[in-house]
Amino acid sequence: MSIQAITHVEYHCADAAQSAADLGAGFGFTPDTHQPAPQPGLHTVHLHQGAIRLRLSSASHTDHPIARFVDRHGDGVAVIALGCTDPQAALERAERHGAIVLDRVGGLVAGFGDVALRFVADAPAEPEPAAPEHLLEALDHVAICVPAGELAPAVQFCEAALGFHRIFGEYISVGEQGMDSSVVQSGSGEVTFTLIEPDTTRRPGQIDTFLEAHDGAGVQHLAFRTRDIAAAVRTGRERGVEFLSTPAAYYDGLAARLGGTAIPVATLRELDVLVDQDHGGQLFQIFVRSVHARRTFFLELIERQGAGTFGTANIRALYEAVERQNATASV
Repeated sequence: MSIQAITHVEYHCADAAQSAADLGAGFGFTPDTHQPAPQPGLHTVHLHQGAIRLRLSSASHTDHPIARFVDRHGDGVAVIALGCTDPQAALERAERHGAIVLDRVGGLVAGFGDVALRFVADAPAEPEPAAPEHLLEALDHVAICVPAGELAPAVQFCEAALGFHRIFGEYISVGEQGMDSSVVQSGSGEVTFTLIEPDTTRRPGQIDTFLEAHDGAGVQHLAFRTRDIAAAVRTGRERGVEFLSTPAAYYDGLAARLGGTAIPVATLRELDVLVDQDHGGQLFQIFVRSVHARRTFFLELIERQGAGTFGTANIRALYEAVERQNATASV
């Protein structure tokens, strides 16, 4: 299939300069050497780290599409750019399978709610000189919430229009709440979407809250992959990044659940890092406390040591972590 990677993510926000400064201060993102030419009423900042490319934009005019997006959804991911060997063929395939073309010249089609997909020529990120402050290497996956009843159609869209395949699925039940999830991935293995819908037959939970606060489907979080999650978390904490905490009992049961872990349990406990495994190995993850005004967007750090997909407790860990954040915020 033509789709090879996520070349960049376009993030619409109220203040691109401030958002870029926050990502630089907290996570070490660096402005690109060549920034886009200024446009009246529009401010855009291009950031990078490893293979991650972010395009942050804000608009001063309320009738600008970016300003309208922010007014409806708050700051958030508006476009996911998919690098393709043949962008035109990818666009035509998506259109044949029902995708709504928003901008044919720009290769833009409707994706999930107001989150669009842009087909662009695949251009691998140029390697950067190794630097201690550059701890993030790639965009591991994108988590997307959709309204109840839209999970199956979203998976079908990804399979038919994008050529992805479903690699994982799990129903999560936490107390009286429930959600269903599927993970789809490109044939290259470099583009992964985690799709989540709420179970409306049960008590409303965090996915329902996201959909209400975000006003529809949207990106819940971006997961950045790192080679050394312990160093990334320690560095982030030193820079003022707040991560979600994990109950001590979680670590007490790790040995019985997983046996040995590639990162010592004492280190995981110290840093509040979660661990899970699949047939290929282990993965380690931690969620950043949301600073979003609506609490509808946050970041995740993930390190993979052999794990190629998601362990059976991965999405449950996310659900429970966000529940802890919400409980803390309500006190």
